[in-house]
Amino acid sequence: MTSLSPAPLPPRIPENAPFSAEQRAWLNGFIAGLLSLDGREGQVAGAPAAAAKDDPLDDGDDGAAPWHDQTLPLAKRMALAEGRPLRRRMMAAMGQQDCGQCGYSCEDYADAIFLRAETELNLCVPGGKATIRMLKALHAELEGEGAPAQAVAPATPSGGPTRDRPVMASVVGVTRLNAEGSAKETNHVELAVEPAGLPYAVGDSLGVFATNDPALADAIVLRLGAEPEAEVGDGNGRSRRLRDALLEDVSLAPAPDELFELLAGLAGGETERRRLLAMAQGDDPDGDLETLDVLAALEKFPGLQPAPRDLIGALGALQPRLYSISSSPKVEPGRVSITVDALRYLAGGRPRKGLASCFLAERVKAGDRIPVYIQKARDFALPSDETPIVMVGPGTGIAPFRAFLQERLARKASGGAWLFFGHRHEATDFLYREELEGFQAAGTLTRLTTAWSRDGAEKVYVQHRLRAEGRELFRWLEEGAHFYVCGDAARMAGDVERALREVVAEHGGLDAAGARAYLDGLAKAGRYQKDVY
Repeated sequence: MTSLSPAPLPPRIPENAPFSAEQRAWLNGFIAGLLSLDGREGQVAGAPAAAAKDDPLDDGDDGAAPWHDQTLPLAKRMALAEGRPLRRRMMAAMGQQDCGQCGYSCEDYADAIFLRAETELNLCVPGGKATIRMLKALHAELEGEGAPAQAVAPATPSGGPTRDRPVMASVVGVTRLNAEGSAKETNHVELAVEPAGLPYAVGDSLGVFATNDPALADAIVLRLGAEPEAEVGDGNGRSRRLRDALLEDVSLAPAPDELFELLAGLAGGETERRRLLAMAQGDDPDGDLETLDVLAALEKFPGLQPAPRDLIGALGALQPRLYSISSSPKVEPGRVSITVDALRYLAGGRPRKGLASCFLAERVKAGDRIPVYIQKARDFALPSDETPIVMVGPGTGIAPFRAFLQERLARKASGGAWLFFGHRHEATDFLYREELEGFQAAGTLTRLTTAWSRDGAEKVYVQHRLRAEGRELFRWLEEGAHFYVCGDAARMAGDVERALREVVAEHGGLDAAGARAYLDGLAKAGRYQKDVY
């Protein structure tokens, strides 16, 4: 039998260290002896460390995430993740925005659930109920597998405000940006904080903790036939009143699956019970499931009267809302601004309002203090000052690009900057017009291309302007420009990407596959960045 000699130990003292050969040999042996005390030194080269065998995240996955695209529907994302480890399929179920409203990135949230460091499955605001349902199904697989080898809690950022440690900011003012006659209400919201208390960079987002509409909370109290001061507890053995919980603790839209399960338990007839349980699984027998908030769901089943404490227990926690920061800390330290569309619409014959957007538009005034935090950007930041940038930001998508331009002006950046901005009407919806003209006059904004969708016989959007400017746009890209998109993920971001592929194909002489590879190359190089929601 042939015996194998152990592989020589790698030297630990560099050859260029100020020791003689004999001294290096002695020190290497001494260090090797120390390391052998914990068992590490006897490993065969190339063998995994003992700890790696116990790492539940060491599942052999290659780390690729082709589903990590906000514009892909859930079914497509899950198809791309088919056959991958459970934690990766959990990631594919997320909204793919890495927005941080859940307190994690999409990947970290999935890993935290897999490791059982996170038990809440309803934290992904962008993914909504579809993500929650998919996570529940995947979590059932996790329950079947038993506990992972070790449960490692995700790292907690040190210092500075976070989702779990917000700071109080004072409202400086809320100013409408649209001119009289606009159908939209877009507000510039400015907040004041101690400069050291809210450090941020352009590209970051601001998390805002809003409260629910008092009129909506009061309507739910009335529907329950309860007293506003009814005791519901806070889930941790402390006192909490019904109206306070409805205002500050729980989400009132959309109606969660757990609410339908609660109502099913109260149903007197089998038909109604089955109907409610089907709705809890996503079935939509009346075609109105997506329009039901908590009040609408309760009104839909007037014969069912849940107890206040049970109702609160069935509702998910109220989540913060994130907004792209529209200011640079270099311009006015201690201030931070966001650009917010007030969301109002009719559903089920009743006016509805956006949680944070109408909280800011209607219920805060100068001097009020609200809890906020900074969500650091992931892959959305300015390049070097001499690098040209192309920014596509219709509507409130202009927010981070106002910050970019402020920053570049303060830094006296030499690189060109081209902004594509669009909205409905030039006369009423040209957000930050005077500021943009000032950036042009200063030479910070090299080109400004606009698209007004309601000013002509045909609707014109930013993607149409991209195609029209295709030759020059491709020249910018070839000269090293970074390309940024901010705004709606559902339609705009996909439309812009298709237009960009067409520009690259036409002016770069590429076929469809070549154009797609060109954009993939930009993204991998950090030159194609998105902040879409």
